[in-house]
Amino acid sequence: MTTRIGVVSVSDRASSGVYEDKGAPAIRQFLTGCITSPIEFVDCLIPDELDTISATLIDLIDVQHCSLVVTTGGTGPSPRDVTPEATEAVCSKMLPGFGEAMRAVSIGLIPTAILSRQTAGIRGSALIITLPGKPTAIAECLGAVIAAVPDCLSVIGAPSIDLIPAIGTYRPH
Repeated sequence: MTTRIGVVSVSDRASSGVYEDKGAPAIRQFLTGCITSPIEFVDCLIPDELDTISATLIDLIDVQHCSLVVTTGGTGPSPRDVTPEATEAVCSKMLPGFGEAMRAVSIGLIPTAILSRQTAGIRGSALIITLPGKPTAIAECLGAVIAAVPDCLSVIGAPSIDLIPAIGTYRPH
């Protein structure tokens, strides 16, 4: 079975064509490099607008049947950064351990990582993970949490994914 993965770049400037989006390609590259089971990406490039982000997440999960949605951008402290709020608005449960793990790896590399508000949550049988917008931070943050993703998907009833042996697929059940 193919797992559908939503990839959402949240950026006012990239969505309006001011510059090329580099977040979505970084997410796809990371996930393609570590997931061994069949996957299909559904990409979205949207502005930093609370209602637009929430509607996009709902569409990807409820209509397009993505079981994993990974966002990039909108996790900082600026007034326009609202991805965590939009994510929380559409989730039934939040998983703060994801954000804690991502910040823990980032803080050792850059002092301003403490300002980032990455998080994760569950909507139905889908997992949403929010990431910073910088491609290097995307790889660092996903690397910090990817080993937990297969078990999380399994526990919430989503299609199973497997990871490369170097990462391992940890399922305690």
